[in-house]
Amino acid sequence: MARSLPMFPLGTVLMPHMVLPLHIFEPRYRTMFHDLMDGEREFGVVQIARGSETGGGDERCDVGTVARVLQAEELDDGRWVAVTVGTRRVRVREWYPDDPYPQARVDELAEDGIDDAVRARRDELLPRVRRLLALRSELGDDTVPSTFDVAEDDAVACWQLLVLTPLSEHDAQRLLAIDGWEARLDRFAELLGELEETSALELGGRG
Repeated sequence: MARSLPMFPLGTVLMPHMVLPLHIFEPRYRTMFHDLMDGEREFGVVQIARGSETGGGDERCDVGTVARVLQAEELDDGRWVAVTVGTRRVRVREWYPDDPYPQARVDELAEDGIDDAVRARRDELLPRVRRLLALRSELGDDTVPSTFDVAEDDAVACWQLLVLTPLSEHDAQRLLAIDGWEARLDRFAELLGELEETSALELGGRG
């Protein structure tokens, strides 16, 4: 079902169950957060495909994620600091004028359930993600520990693999836009293989 939603275009891809801290300084988004805190505390995040996060005039992707405000505080100078978390995917049906801030009409995208095949595929990919994170740490990257705990919830655990893997923003957006976990994990496995190969070459080049 379509709904209208305040929108926050960013250079970062937000995935469901990903925590996103924000520092809000543009006047239009200060206004948006005032309205959010008086309402449902939800807004949409879409990646900026081309352009800047400030000033408008950007080109925006059409698939994004609804963010829910967990904590928010207005500072003395009018800026806001907030902690938000992604909840569910949406597709933009129509953009409204950016007045007083970006807003759009969006459709919420349903997710397939996690069946045994998807669960098995996720469990197969998990040790590869752990090895990649350990390798990136050895190369000096600031990554999450490769011993991270996996969520008990099946859907959260699937998104967790994608969120914790050091994907480019372009690749993260491509995965977010894919419908269905089977196809999404297949594409993720390909991207993971590319990262494994690149990381191995980097490590070998140091020898």
